[in-house]
Amino acid sequence: MTPKINNEVKQLQLSGIRQFFNRIQGIDDMISLTIGQPDFATPEHIKKAAIQAIQNNYTSYTHNAGFLELREAISHFMKIKYELEYNPANEIIVTNGASQAIDTALRTVLNPGDEVLLPSPVYPGYAPIISQCGAKAVFVNTTNLNFKLTADLLRDHLTPATSCIILPYPSNPTGVSLDKTELQAIADLAVQHDLIVIADEIYSELVYDQPHVSIGTMIKDRTIVINGLSKSHAMTGWRIGVLLAPEWLAKECIKVHQYNVSCASSVSQMAAFAAYTAGINDAFPMREEYAKRRAITGQHLRRLGFRTIEPDGAFYFLAGIPSSLSSFDFAVKAAEEARVGMVPGTAFDPNGEGFVRISYACSQDSLNEAFSRLELFLQK
Repeated sequence: MTPKINNEVKQLQLSGIRQFFNRIQGIDDMISLTIGQPDFATPEHIKKAAIQAIQNNYTSYTHNAGFLELREAISHFMKIKYELEYNPANEIIVTNGASQAIDTALRTVLNPGDEVLLPSPVYPGYAPIISQCGAKAVFVNTTNLNFKLTADLLRDHLTPATSCIILPYPSNPTGVSLDKTELQAIADLAVQHDLIVIADEIYSELVYDQPHVSIGTMIKDRTIVINGLSKSHAMTGWRIGVLLAPEWLAKECIKVHQYNVSCASSVSQMAAFAAYTAGINDAFPMREEYAKRRAITGQHLRRLGFRTIEPDGAFYFLAGIPSSLSSFDFAVKAAEEARVGMVPGTAFDPNGEGFVRISYACSQDSLNEAFSRLELFLQK
């Protein structure tokens, strides 16, 4: 019997991140600067809310979009934090993590043959979904513009098939963000060419020098905002994401969401309610610690000859390597010889060649030890 498999699925490959991990798996005494999640514990009051939900048997299906009180809390949070205004009754959907929100958004707006513009290097979770929709991901190289996607760059890649722009800022893997002026230029372009914008703002609470600005405040009528609690409240395993969209878009997104997962975990939703209410500022102490680690990491990188662009948010540097080796070979040798794990830039698209992603979501002691090891490694 010949298995019948979707052709788009058959063409998918393991992510470059996973391929790299498979290569270095089993190395002892590794200091990992690869981690893409907070190294803090979920705040106690959030865990207690989940325990209480279980004890009260809050373990049934909720409304497809999430229980209303949670959506009201999310609406308040987004208004207070980012001046985003979304009706909790019909413009907010609670999802199983931001990843499912991205999947829902793309499956809702894309048709076969559409083209989606996104910055490169970029998180590798978008392109596979785009291809499964029969659409095409168009990677816009930002390496010569401090990793910033600009309206001029986008304009150079527009075709009659372009239907959507993805704005993942603050960025994984670069940590770079866009300011109000830069976003407004992109907003004007989207209006001019009748494009949908998907703004992945999962790192919006982890910004350091300037407040986060959402393009949803500029062109709400054509923007889907993605957010969630994984990074801001150290809740990666709880799987709570948020999709915010104008009613005309949200009513289509809820159909995709409903037939995909029905609803997010009821217990996790109760934990999320605590996060968005009593825990509205839970990210602040984590952000302060990340800022200290950003300074330590940047100092070490520059001292060792890495090329750096200062990140505005998240907890990553995408650093240019001081070596003629390929990114993959450099990362493998650093793992094998220095026992320091870094993600090769090519895991985030070929435009990442020459870079490695370094996460500072680990202790200051671990960072200092990792760079001591890298210094000895580079001296060789």
